[in-house]
Amino acid sequence: MAQEFTPQYTFKEDRLNELKQLFPEAWEDGVFNVDTLKELIGEFSTDNTVKEHFGLNWVGKQDARRIAAKPPTGTLKPCIGEGVNEDTTENIFIEGENLEVLKILRKSYMGKIKMIYIDPPYNTGNDFVYNDTFADSTEDYLRKVGEKSDEGLLVSNPKSSGRYHANWLSFMYPRLRLAKDLLKDDGVIFISIDDNEVDNLRLMCDEIFGRENFITEIVWQRTFATKNDAKYFSTEHEYILMYAKSIIDFNINQLERGEKQNSRYKNPDNDPRGLWTSTDLLRMEHRANSVYAITSPTGKKWIPEEGTSWRHPETEMLEMIRNNEVTFGKDGNSKPRRKRFLKDVKQGVVPQTIWKHSEVGHTQEAKQNLNKLFGGQRTFDTPKPIRLIERMIKIASNDEDFILDFFAGTASLAHAVLDSNVKNNYNRKFICVQLPEKTSENSDAFKSGFKKISEISKDRIKRAINQVDKNQGVKFFRQNNSTIYKWQEFVPEQDGALPDLFSKMELAYKNPLQDGVTTQDFITEVILHEGFPLTAQQEEVASGIFKITHEWVPYTLYATMLYSFKNTDFETLPLVETDHFVCLDKAFDGNDALKQSLDNTCKLYTI
Repeated sequence: MAQEFTPQYTFKEDRLNELKQLFPEAWEDGVFNVDTLKELIGEFSTDNTVKEHFGLNWVGKQDARRIAAKPPTGTLKPCIGEGVNEDTTENIFIEGENLEVLKILRKSYMGKIKMIYIDPPYNTGNDFVYNDTFADSTEDYLRKVGEKSDEGLLVSNPKSSGRYHANWLSFMYPRLRLAKDLLKDDGVIFISIDDNEVDNLRLMCDEIFGRENFITEIVWQRTFATKNDAKYFSTEHEYILMYAKSIIDFNINQLERGEKQNSRYKNPDNDPRGLWTSTDLLRMEHRANSVYAITSPTGKKWIPEEGTSWRHPETEMLEMIRNNEVTFGKDGNSKPRRKRFLKDVKQGVVPQTIWKHSEVGHTQEAKQNLNKLFGGQRTFDTPKPIRLIERMIKIASNDEDFILDFFAGTASLAHAVLDSNVKNNYNRKFICVQLPEKTSENSDAFKSGFKKISEISKDRIKRAINQVDKNQGVKFFRQNNSTIYKWQEFVPEQDGALPDLFSKMELAYKNPLQDGVTTQDFITEVILHEGFPLTAQQEEVASGIFKITHEWVPYTLYATMLYSFKNTDFETLPLVETDHFVCLDKAFDGNDALKQSLDNTCKLYTI
């Protein structure tokens, strides 16, 4: 009788699984929460009624989601001339507030980053977190950077605050939410953390990335010395959480076999197949067809004990013995064992969850190497070892991949990428983001001339390039206000009267760009708005008109910041119907006929 075919998944289940991949946060203890989904797409309810459900909740969670959903308000300014090999590199360092920078990068780099590593504040009670309370992030950020505010870029989060964990979670949530968007489908994120927040961080990552995409919790032995002044235990480890964007798409790379793994392979009988080791031929279960006697070269018979059996049937075993794949020891009288040849073993080792300092370095090594790179200057007390990050790079990325660190610190990740490229003849690229956090006037860094952490980062990258490979490079950018004048944002005068909006609009029309904006500043902002990466190819094809292309984007972009524009300039461009053209309205200088002509031409080409 014919059996009715039942599909593995129903239509409903397929759609729910698709939603789960896109919005794992909306799944709470296996139940889909529509209200959470609405918040994730920017629709926030005014109903503050608490709905009980399983999951990580804290005061301020809805605000954290709201912050993640807000669009960026600024752009990135290229620091031309400050980098190394700027015309050929795809390595990028950005000085800025990482939440805003992630939003600025989101359109251009969504789904393009293979690996993220971050070393955020651990929330020890003495740490500072980034100040996310401002409404207009870039303008307020620049005000703080310019030292025109009594507030700092960072705020303290003492354990006595009453919202100690909540503040840290609200700080981390929007950054991790944006980080997930940037990852490729087969991408992964590593996060360093200690005991203070590891449990909460894991619950939050389960929500953001999906519990099913958790890969492992690595234990790193960060120190080799015992602290006898510890109250209870001397802590010598930290954790590294590892999550995939989609675990079914992620493929892990194995580590190279070292002398330790190969040391047990010998060749005492000069077997022409090379080095070998031996493995047990017994199975710890009874199988009737695999219980028989094996006779050694000396005539001794070996029979499996009760409840066990050989791993192979007798015919297979006899064939293996004839092929010299079974050893009976040096005297030919020992228990038979299977010969395993090194040439047949996988030339890689599956990573383990405990990373010893002898294998990946410790904090003292990291500090010493950094000081050595700076000619003996002491700059930073808690950098991460290059070898530690190189192991992450090895197992989670491949040639040409992009690797991101938005808590760059002293740019250990950038250094590790540069070093790894040389060792493996690869061309991985880094994107690093660091806040221009002030160094303490009592610190070694300040005394060495570094007023900001970001200054250490940039200098280290340059020194690493000079040390590792002078053919590699880096481009520097800074977070900045939009190049375009925001004429919409007006407030009442002191006497309460509304400003003369018409005069303000006229002023904005006459000066549509902020003071001091360069052509490259404007082009960079247009590039980011259009979804092109910061390293897109640029070519000036006509006076003041730039052609921008990149393999990620399926169209060519033409952009100009000219204040005066001629129709003949436009007609000389080799436009096709998929192209985009961007210019200022000011460029027509009130010539509606010219604007209409250009509009008609664009429609003709479907531009």
